[in-house]
Amino acid sequence: MTTIGIGVGEDAGAVLASLTAGKVSSQIICYCRSGTFDTAEFPFTIRESEHPHEDLVRDLLGGTIDAAVRGSLPANQTLRTLKHAMGVPRLERIALLETPSKKKFLLAPVGVDEGWSIAEKVSLIRHGRNLAKVFDLPDTVAIISGGRYGDIGRHDAVDRSLADAELTARIADAEHYEIQIEEAIEHSGMILAPDGITGNLIFRTLVFLGGGTGHGAPVVNIGKIFIDTSRASPDFSHAILLAERLAQP
Repeated sequence: MTTIGIGVGEDAGAVLASLTAGKVSSQIICYCRSGTFDTAEFPFTIRESEHPHEDLVRDLLGGTIDAAVRGSLPANQTLRTLKHAMGVPRLERIALLETPSKKKFLLAPVGVDEGWSIAEKVSLIRHGRNLAKVFDLPDTVAIISGGRYGDIGRHDAVDRSLADAELTARIADAEHYEIQIEEAIEHSGMILAPDGITGNLIFRTLVFLGGGTGHGAPVVNIGKIFIDTSRASPDFSHAILLAERLAQP
């Protein structure tokens, strides 16, 4: 049986509701501070400590758990610990999203500090194509920039965005849709935003304002299954099911 660890920080009730309401078939271990749950009545295994994010990452590296979900643990502490433990200069995350009309697609970058260089964009595309195969999505990639070609000259930032997108598209054999994300989504399994800030805004707008669904964001450059989540999410069951899918042999 697959063993999945999930972090529990703020809003422990949302995590518990996600575990009990979702169709979870794996063994679940909750990583939290002492006193977070009533252990006498809690139906899942608990690992209590003063630094649950460290225990979650340590058990993932050590093989105690097959996959980890950040859950509601603090992002900065948890992701910093993961990055240092894995010995990588940065983490690359790709979110699996779903529109209200049930169309699934991958989105990157989704971290505000990710995807700022051409090399980072190309790396995300390479990992995204591999991830698309797992979810039976098209491996076509749409690159979005900060404007249309007709906007060249209106602002230096727009000009740079268009140039970066065109160069990335040529290197990675992708298609540049300029700013037209509404067209890109119809033809592509992955959307590459201009930068991490834009990607984060696209994610939050779709999921928290637009009625879409966030299934979690796997970290794709560490060799372990770690699903990042937003603490603002009211439901972590999608991320747990995503971890189960990726942990399948």
